[in-house]
Amino acid sequence: MATENNNLSEYDKATIPNAKNFRFGIVVSEWNDTITEGLYKGAIEALLDNNVSEENIIRWNVPGSYELIFGCKKMQQQPVDAVIAIGSVIQGETKHFDFVCEGVAQGIKDLNVLHNVPVIFCVLTDNNIQQSIDRSGGKHGNKGTEAAIAAIKMAELNK
Repeated sequence: MATENNNLSEYDKATIPNAKNFRFGIVVSEWNDTITEGLYKGAIEALLDNNVSEENIIRWNVPGSYELIFGCKKMQQQPVDAVIAIGSVIQGETKHFDFVCEGVAQGIKDLNVLHNVPVIFCVLTDNNIQQSIDRSGGKHGNKGTEAAIAAIKMAELNK
């Protein structure tokens, strides 16, 4: 595996735009909440570490990853500079995994095409729970951290 034993969430603060005046929306799926809460923690820590004040962060919960699309669409209507969609879909025994992953990816892509507030895709689509653990604060870092850094960079690009 290409990411084996690599923490991909490390970043150089000197390369991150000043995020002090940006506002962020975070939409979090309640499904697989152990994983999504880990991703949220990574995102919040990275935003705060890059001078975003707590008052400039809005969190909304939605029931599952598929509902992230609607939640993010509504969040784009708030006074935010970027939205982070946090979810976790773990492969099961049916094709449900494929439909949810495809739908969420396409839905978030559509929001980015149709609207002027960037939506960052922080939805883990893993084969098993261990892969999700490894990417939500485990040995491969935290995709929530990476999503927050991407949100800052996209907010800067969009200003």
